[in-house]
Amino acid sequence: MTAPVLTGVAELRSLLHSGDPSPVVLDVRWRLGDPHGREHYLKEHIPGAVYVDLDTELAAPPTPEGGRHPLPDPADLQAAARRWGLTAGRPVVVYDDNGNTAAARAWWLLRWAGVERVTLLDGALGAWRAAGLPTETGESEAPAPGDIVLSPGRLPVLDADAAAEVARDGVLLDARAAERYRGESEPVDPRAGHIPGALSAPTGDNLDPDGTFRDVEELAVRFTALGADDATEVGVYCGSGVTAAHQIAVLAHAGIPAALYPGSWSAWSADPGRPAVLGEQPY
Repeated sequence: MTAPVLTGVAELRSLLHSGDPSPVVLDVRWRLGDPHGREHYLKEHIPGAVYVDLDTELAAPPTPEGGRHPLPDPADLQAAARRWGLTAGRPVVVYDDNGNTAAARAWWLLRWAGVERVTLLDGALGAWRAAGLPTETGESEAPAPGDIVLSPGRLPVLDADAAAEVARDGVLLDARAAERYRGESEPVDPRAGHIPGALSAPTGDNLDPDGTFRDVEELAVRFTALGADDATEVGVYCGSGVTAAHQIAVLAHAGIPAALYPGSWSAWSADPGRPAVLGEQPY
């Protein structure tokens, strides 16, 4: 991926005032264990932003085989994108209120579906607030329906067998918190542990304290130390394919392509035939 991954706050403000066309801004408010994304959006959001429901618009219904957030049906995703106002060639900027760890799911899905001009707001809503820029409450005016035609399959995807192969022959990164990787804590999925051969690379370590991406050179050093570079097959998983999308965005920002395992640990751990490793070592 060569398209920019990030849009800065000052750039977004300028685009909203003078862009031709102005970007569609998507608010993807979601956190594990917090079902109140819409309420958070209604309380405060960037003016004109469209709320996107991660559970229902960025995922199909959960299944043991597909995990907690399977990829949505392409026709359903296209219908949602048109509701959001997406049209061919119009830029899209996505954000949340948690360092873009949820918004990256929308970024990844749209890139996967052929939308090239989609970026993350660096620093997310916190950066917008910190810049002293206005927010609004309530529902934004509904956008005019879009006519975007999506073309899925533009980014690589792994199933469980392929993820196991990448863990053996390439670099498979586990983007969950380190305690979940080690199996010390498992708040939501059937079993604790990690995929054999996977390396712990928590998504939170990609961000500075203010929620912006760390310096690109620092990120490159981090991933190179894990064996991930543009000459190696790299895969990423997390609990259900959400924060793993953030990891892929960060890798893309550092010039390293990577594939997503959408089922992630929620699907892997639901299959009793798949082994799980406990502890800090890959095997």
